[in-house]
Amino acid sequence: MTEVMLVWDNPLLFEKLFNEHGIKCQRIVSDSIGTPFIPACKCVVIPTGFANKDYTKILPGIERNTKSFEKFVRDGGNLVVFSPMVPKYNYGWLPMELEYIQQQKVTTICKTNDHEAQCLIEDACAEVEFDGYFSKTDGEVVFSDDAGNPLMVVKELGNGRIIATTIHEFPSGKFLKWINETAKKSKL
Repeated sequence: MTEVMLVWDNPLLFEKLFNEHGIKCQRIVSDSIGTPFIPACKCVVIPTGFANKDYTKILPGIERNTKSFEKFVRDGGNLVVFSPMVPKYNYGWLPMELEYIQQQKVTTICKTNDHEAQCLIEDACAEVEFDGYFSKTDGEVVFSDDAGNPLMVVKELGNGRIIATTIHEFPSGKFLKWINETAKKSKL
């Protein structure tokens, strides 16, 4: 049984991270989203660089599947989205307001509110690298940089949630387990 779907079009180091933590992960191409061929899963992860054509070609398939992503989350799935790695980006395919501006920096992150998703980073007092920030959002800001720019937001929707982050670090094992354990199997 696959627990996590990783949306990408070629092998990634990210896959190994899930396997190291005992979480069954399957990589899928974005063109297969919304088809009957994809099994239900608990979590969908869209890695850093999804909108950058130098890294991948998955963006058109993602942007065509707004309704599939919304249904997946409303039915209890967790959708984790990392940065697009382009100068500016509007996540119009997400059922939330979210806009990104690219700006690579290192900062000591600031907890804006207490939230379970903050386990993304093992040491919340350490400096982290990020590749941009959210210039607009209607999600709950859980991490920001030292200038107050949102770096991680969470939006509860139906029985699931959308977690978006610009933090350019591998997520902790605790976070990977949390996104899997707090979700229900849902069809993408």
